[in-house]
Amino acid sequence: MRSYRHLFRTPEFTPLFLASAAQTVAQTVGGLALGTLVYRATDSPLLSALSMFGPSLAQALGAALLLSGADRLPPRATTTGIALAFAGTTALLALPGLPLWAAFAVLLAQGLTASLGGGVRWGLLNEILPADGYLLGRSVFNIMSGVMQVAGYATGGVLVAALTPRRCLLLAAALYGAAAAVHRLGLTRRPPRASDRPSVAATWRTNALLWSSPPRRRVYLALWIPNGLVVGCEALYVSYAPEAAGTLFACAAAGMLAGDVAVGRLVPARLRPRLGTPLLLLLATPYVFFALHPPLPLAAVLVTVASTGFGASLVQQERLMSLTPAELSGHTLGLHSAGMITLQGVAAAAAGTVAQLTSPATAMTVMALGSAGVTTALAAADRRYARRRTAAAGAWRAGGARGAARGARRRV
Repeated sequence: MRSYRHLFRTPEFTPLFLASAAQTVAQTVGGLALGTLVYRATDSPLLSALSMFGPSLAQALGAALLLSGADRLPPRATTTGIALAFAGTTALLALPGLPLWAAFAVLLAQGLTASLGGGVRWGLLNEILPADGYLLGRSVFNIMSGVMQVAGYATGGVLVAALTPRRCLLLAAALYGAAAAVHRLGLTRRPPRASDRPSVAATWRTNALLWSSPPRRRVYLALWIPNGLVVGCEALYVSYAPEAAGTLFACAAAGMLAGDVAVGRLVPARLRPRLGTPLLLLLATPYVFFALHPPLPLAAVLVTVASTGFGASLVQQERLMSLTPAELSGHTLGLHSAGMITLQGVAAAAAGTVAQLTSPATAMTVMALGSAGVTTALAAADRRYARRRTAAAGAWRAGGARGAARGARRRV
C-alpha cells in the first residue's frame, strides 16, 4: 500500500481518522486553555506546564495496570467510552471555582483513561490495515495530528484571547463528544483480539515479555526519552512567550507535519532505518540556541526546524513492529504510546522545575542537551550490540568450519 488514496478506501480507516482528528483538536484547544487558566491563577511555569502535560504522568500507572485491555476489550465500545469520558471530564474542568487540586485530580483520571486509549486505537489501526499499510497509515495519523495541532493551537490562541479559557474548555468537551459519535456510528463491531480477560497480572506479564528483548528495549527508550525531553521544552512555551505561545505550538506542529510527510511518504524504505539517530539529534539541537534568548521570529524558526525531527518516531515504530509478534500489536503500541506520553509528562515537570529555579530559556537548553546525550548513548549501545552479534556469528561459523574439517580428516 503506497498511496493515501488506498488508505482512505480501506473500510473503517476514515471514521477512525476523523474521530482521532476531533480528539486531537480537543486536546490542543483544551490544553492551551487550561494551561493559560492555571498560569493566570498561579503565575507558575511549573503548574502551567503540569496542567498541560501532567496527565501524561498518570499513563505510567495506566500502562502498569490497564494496558492488557488494549487487546482484550471490544474496540468500538472502548474507543467510544473513552471519548465520552474525556468529554465529561473536560466539561468538569470548565466549572468556575474548581479548586486547583480538583483540576489535577481530573487530569489524573484523564491520564489513566488515555493510557488504554492509545493501545486500543493503534491496535485497531493495525487490524484495519494490511501488513504493508501500517507505516503509511500511522504517518497519515501523525500528519493529521500536526495539521490539527496547527489549527488547534492557532485557533485556540485566538479563542483564548477573544473568549475565555473556560469557554474553550467547553468547546473541547463538545469535540470529544463528536468523536464519540463518529466512533460509535462509523466503526464496525469487532471482537477483542485476545480471548482472555484483561487483568493487572496479564498486563505485567506482557510488559515483562516486551521489555525482555534488548533490541526492543532500546527502541522503546529511543521512542520515549529523547522525544519526551524535547516535549519538556514545548511545555515552557507559555512561560517563555505568554502572549505568543499559540504561535510557537503551531510552528512545532507544522515542523512535525513536514517531518512525517518526508519520512512516511518521500523517503525510500531502504534509507529509513538510517535516519533514526540523525532525526533525533535534529529534534534536540535547535533548542540549545534558546540559551541566547532568541526573539519570537527566530524562536519560531528554531521550533519549526527542530520539530521535523519527530519523524524519527515513524522509523522507530517500524522497527518495533518488526521485533514484535502480531498478536501483541495492541499492547506493544499501547506501551509505546503510554511510555512516550508518560516521559513527556515527566519531562514537562522537570522542565518546569528548572525554569522555576532559573528561566524558561535556560530550562529549554538543559532539556535539549539531555535529549541529544541520550540519543548518542542509545546509538552507541546499538553499535556495540551489533558488533557483539557479528562477532558471535563469526565465531559460530568458524567453529562449525573447524568441526567440519576435523570430521573430514577422520573420514579420510
